[in-house]
Amino acid sequence: MLTHIERVLDTQQLQAALALIASGRFADGRRSAGMAAQRVKRNEELALDTARFSELNNLVMGSLVRHPVYRSAAMPLKTAAPYYARYTPGMAYGNHVDDPIMGQDELYRSDLSVTIFLNDAQDYDGGELCIQTPFGEQQVKLPAGDAVLYPSSSIHRVAEVTRGERLVAVSWIQSLVRAPEQRNLLHELNQAREALLQNRPEAAETAQVNQSYINLVRMWSEI
Repeated sequence: MLTHIERVLDTQQLQAALALIASGRFADGRRSAGMAAQRVKRNEELALDTARFSELNNLVMGSLVRHPVYRSAAMPLKTAAPYYARYTPGMAYGNHVDDPIMGQDELYRSDLSVTIFLNDAQDYDGGELCIQTPFGEQQVKLPAGDAVLYPSSSIHRVAEVTRGERLVAVSWIQSLVRAPEQRNLLHELNQAREALLQNRPEAAETAQVNQSYINLVRMWSEI
């Protein structure tokens, strides 16, 4: 399931993030790729001093992890520090599947990937995030500040940029709920639960749905 997360970053946050990015430098992105991905990866990744990197991560990832749609859909247990990637004309990232285990000092399983778009879609041509799903290839190109959450197990690619510059932050999540079918059901149930809690807090069915959601999380979660 692909989940569109709107307004992870507002206009002011985007401006602050772009200013921090502008103070760094970009290097060949293949240095962080696995053996298979190195053959198809053509982008650049941001290098920043430790203090500014921490500030940028706190801004971008802090906003993501507080977003209610992200919390509901991902049910995150561990969220990786992101990469900030730049694509300029001629750059692309061919078909690949994200590594199943990531991290160095602390290992985590990549259940979900997230791409946060940092500049406007009108700033560049091409650069679509193309994800293979049971319903065919889905092409994603979102407004600045929005994000998309998708299974790390899916084959995906970034189409070649033919004009301008594409800037994104990319991270990976180990979910509390490993099975994607269970995680998707919980997200859908939680949407209904929150609507009932908002609109009919005293109704008997609200209590039933709330109890079912809580106990399914208890049954399916891994800690």
